[in-house]
Amino acid sequence: MKLAIVKYNAGNIQSVIYALNRLGIEPVLTDDVDELRSADKVLFPGQGEASNAMNYLRSKGLDQVIKDLKQPVFGICIGQQLLCEHSEENNTDCLGIIPAKVKKFPPLDKVPQIGWNTVTELKSPLFKGIAEESYVYFVHSYYVESNAYQIATTNYILPYACALQKDNFYAVQFHPEKSSDVGEQILKNFIEL
Repeated sequence: MKLAIVKYNAGNIQSVIYALNRLGIEPVLTDDVDELRSADKVLFPGQGEASNAMNYLRSKGLDQVIKDLKQPVFGICIGQQLLCEHSEENNTDCLGIIPAKVKKFPPLDKVPQIGWNTVTELKSPLFKGIAEESYVYFVHSYYVESNAYQIATTNYILPYACALQKDNFYAVQFHPEKSSDVGEQILKNFIEL
């Protein structure tokens, strides 16, 4: 199986590669259009800032390529946010694949959310074998508002969509690569979709 990781100058890619290696997968990190199109699965992970990420994707023509992918695609952290329509982070128009908005947490002293939190209302093959109230690891200041494509919920300051699915696009706000056995199972479930 060929698994490609979208290369778009977003941080935290190496820990995703290590997590996949532990599952016996040797992914290809690429911004090559043909490699992404020919992959069996595509991962779209990262940490970073929305407008810079979108500018890079547009400069390489990757924005349209990602929209056109037909194989399973898995967005992680900012990858989830960029699959949405719009982010309040620097007023950024995103890929628009999932009709949802990304908002900044209310300006409390609790932002960003860093650490372990539970996921509930799990409803996707992505969460096969994962129990309600399982803990996963988060690092973020922006969240996806609740919407029709929500497949899991987390409550931090307010309830929000911590996982999404529309057609072949799956996404999570948390970091499965840093979420111990639960995260490993989620990555495995994506690989087996």
